[in-house]
Amino acid sequence: MVELRRKYQGIVPPVERTEADFDAGAKYHVPGNVPYARYFLARILQFQFQRALCHEAGFNGPLHRCSIYGNKVAGEKLNKMLAMGQSKPWPEALETLTGDKQMDASALADYFAPLKAWLDEQNKANHYPVGW
Repeated sequence: MVELRRKYQGIVPPVERTEADFDAGAKYHVPGNVPYARYFLARILQFQFQRALCHEAGFNGPLHRCSIYGNKVAGEKLNKMLAMGQSKPWPEALETLTGDKQMDASALADYFAPLKAWLDEQNKANHYPVGW
């Protein structure tokens, strides 16, 4: 596990760890057996919803600059999906809002594209090492 953290996250424990060091138990979700998949999926859907509602509102700029506040058209579209409640399978609710029955994480990349471009530029201009 330590090698995986070092390889993929670039982190190491400050001191040697053993099986007796069960830090994960300090977070309620672990001993409470709360599934994390819902948080992962919610994050993807959050950005997919944002992109769909911004499109519905007629916004054409960068996704991170879009606000649907006060937009009746976007609000009606969101309300139509929410009104379905649990009466339909979730892919149908997703299609009602986004026009697609599949989850799509590309909206997350779209949202953060300006930040990524800026970071890439900074790394290149300042010759920052990339990796661990």
